[in-house]
Amino acid sequence: MGNCWGAKISSDSSSSSPTGTNSKYASRNGAALSSSSSYASAASVPRSEGEILESANVKAFSFNELRTATRNFRPDSVLGEGGFGSVFKGWIDEKTLTPTKPGTGMVIAVKKLNQESYQGHREWLAEVNYLGQLSHPNLVKLVGYCVEDEQRLLVYEFMPRGSLENHLFRRSTHFQPLSWNLRMKIAHGAAKGLAFLHSDKAKVIYRDFKTSNILLDANYDAKLSDFGLAKDGPTGDKSHVSTRVMGTYGYAAPEYLATGHLTTKSDVYSFGVVLLEMLSGRRAVDKNRPTGEHNLVEWARPYLTSKRRIFRVLDPRLGGQYSLAKAQKAASLALQCLSVDSRNRPSMEQVVVALEQLHDAKEGGTNAMERLSIVFPHDIVTESKHHLSASWILFQDFTLSFFLIFQSCKIQLRENLKSTQVGHGASPVGRDYSKEETSFVLQIWKYQCSVIQKFQWLNGEYSEDQALLCFARMEMPMFSHLEKYIFQWYVQA
Repeated sequence: MGNCWGAKISSDSSSSSPTGTNSKYASRNGAALSSSSSYASAASVPRSEGEILESANVKAFSFNELRTATRNFRPDSVLGEGGFGSVFKGWIDEKTLTPTKPGTGMVIAVKKLNQESYQGHREWLAEVNYLGQLSHPNLVKLVGYCVEDEQRLLVYEFMPRGSLENHLFRRSTHFQPLSWNLRMKIAHGAAKGLAFLHSDKAKVIYRDFKTSNILLDANYDAKLSDFGLAKDGPTGDKSHVSTRVMGTYGYAAPEYLATGHLTTKSDVYSFGVVLLEMLSGRRAVDKNRPTGEHNLVEWARPYLTSKRRIFRVLDPRLGGQYSLAKAQKAASLALQCLSVDSRNRPSMEQVVVALEQLHDAKEGGTNAMERLSIVFPHDIVTESKHHLSASWILFQDFTLSFFLIFQSCKIQLRENLKSTQVGHGASPVGRDYSKEETSFVLQIWKYQCSVIQKFQWLNGEYSEDQALLCFARMEMPMFSHLEKYIFQWYVQA
């Protein structure tokens, strides 16, 4: 039912999510912050409210206990708030689960529903139903609940790193860009949680898989939260569940939107959207982007189908610190999950296996020379390797890189270059270079045409004028040795 984090954040009035970023198909409310527990299978799902509460394997708190744990729901204890109500930080004893002094015992997140929300009550009950029965390392842990008069509260273990949504999209000192390995670790954990829900032990369709519902513990282990929209999977010989269309815009599968038929493959599609968000650093829906880029899936799909163009999708904040081969495989996996025909989507078990091959906690980023070798022959790379700053070898913003390199060359070499310019057919020999310098200039000139083609291979949307020279961002102190050669290489750009 949403999420919260370790710092107070208010939601926009237009959203029922604590982050104020997701618009829903149907009215829904909620937020929670929690951790996970040990593995256990689900019991038969009860139906009435009394049966649900009686069968839940969690503590029934009194309202006074939670009031004490949160210091009377003090404003400075608020972790998050929205249309669902508010989430408060509190403390309880780990063994007895009784309230303790602030700063002692176990930190909890207490979600207090707005009393007038009928939909919120239904989702509150669904949360107790599922999380009271299911336990898995990649599901949030429900510690308990409170139902007293008109009060409805849920108690979770506190998740110190908050939601994946915040780490991907919020710009603040509290949320630094996630590395490639952390993104793949989180994707793998979330996939395992979803695969468990789809298994015979649970048989649950999540129906609301999105970045704001993926919470992170201190070790960046992913936990699925918010089961307010979850549904029991089909039984017997049925292939789907027919239900009212609900969820978050941008994540729902097309066949579910069209027919209301819900299957586990609907969740797989939503996972594909989230994986694409993790690869790109873009929201599923962002009206602030240029026309044609509002819907992430529609914008990215053409690039995902071409290994030569996936660089247009990858998040520039990754800084090039990833394996190109694994980036291509991750993009291919996202594309499979986003298949329009649900029959062509993999199962979540298959997704888990695929992500295991992409996540390697010991693997560092791609070597800069390895990335540069995609564009240049070996001899050029070998001679250049001592003059390039590895941390700045990026294939993302070609236009900006071009501008920076071009301006640097233009300003620093104005006196040396005079008025002569080198075109495609003109040889750079004849300038006042040493023998060694002339040899290196000739090597660059020799490969000029092939480099142009390779840049077009890397970025099909840019002209050669824009793409050429933009093979790297270089630190200016390290740039001096190569700048005149690079500028000679294509001064007309």
